[in-house]
Amino acid sequence: MTVRGVPAPAYYLPDDYWEDRARRFAAEGAGLAAVCSYGMPDFYNRMIHRCQRLALDPWFDIAPGTRVLDVGCGVGRWSLLLAARGAAVTGMDLSPTMIAEARRRADASGMATRCRFLVQDLAHLDAGDQFDLMVGVTVLQHILDPEALRAAVQRMTEHLAPGGRMVLLEAAPVSNSKHCDTTVFRARQRDVYLDLFARAGLEVRAMTGVDPAPFKTWLLPHLRRLPRPLATSALALVTLLSIPVDFIFGRRAVKRSWHAVFVLQRAAGGAHGN
Repeated sequence: MTVRGVPAPAYYLPDDYWEDRARRFAAEGAGLAAVCSYGMPDFYNRMIHRCQRLALDPWFDIAPGTRVLDVGCGVGRWSLLLAARGAAVTGMDLSPTMIAEARRRADASGMATRCRFLVQDLAHLDAGDQFDLMVGVTVLQHILDPEALRAAVQRMTEHLAPGGRMVLLEAAPVSNSKHCDTTVFRARQRDVYLDLFARAGLEVRAMTGVDPAPFKTWLLPHLRRLPRPLATSALALVTLLSIPVDFIFGRRAVKRSWHAVFVLQRAAGGAHGN
C-alpha cells in the first residue's frame, strides 16, 4: 500500500529514508504520515497515535523541570506534549527536516524556550547531559543492524540519570511475527528486547500492552495484493473493530499486545556488558 503512489523502498538506507519521508509529509497536518505507518491512510495513523497516547500517558505524569530526552522525536509530538507539562525537553532525530519541523512546531506552540532539538544518530547519541525521563516511540524497531541496535540502547542507558526512567514503545510481540516485517521494520520478539535491555544494564520496572486486537496484523501482510479500494475498505473495517479492544483492554492485555511499553531503570550494578 502506498501514500499518493509513493512506494516503500526496496533497500533501507536510514538517513535517506527518514529524510525523504520528512520532506514529503512532516509539515502536513499533525505530521503523522512522516512518523507513523508508512503508506497508510490518515484515519489509520490517527488511530495509531491515539493508542500510543493512551499507553504512554500514565508514564508522562511529570514534575515541572523534569529533564526529558525524546529519542527519534520526529516532528516533536511527544516533545511538545511533555514541554507543555513543564519539562525541559531535548529531542533528537536522524533527519534534519524532522528536526526543523519540530523546531517550527515548538515555536508555533510557544514551547521553544522549553525545547532544544538535535540532529543525531541514536547509535552515537551525545546529548551532553543525563535525563530524568527518556522516551522512545517505535524507534528501535527501525534499527535493523544488531550492532547499531546494541550501541543505541547502550548510549541511551548512559544518558539516563540515577533514578531516571526510560519509557520505550516498540513492536514486541510475544510470538514470532516475521510475516509483518518490511525492508524498514522488524517486529522483534519481546524476549529479544528484554535480553537487550538486561545486557545494557537496564531493569524492567513495568510493562504494559498497546494494541491487543489481532485484526490489523492478520490483514497487513495481504494489503498489497488487494485492489486499492478494497484494501482501504478492509483497513477501515479492521481499524473500526480494533478501537474498543485497543482502547478498553490495551494496557492490560500485555501478553496479547503486538506492541509493548517497557518502563526501565538502570540496574544498581550497571551494565552487564555485551
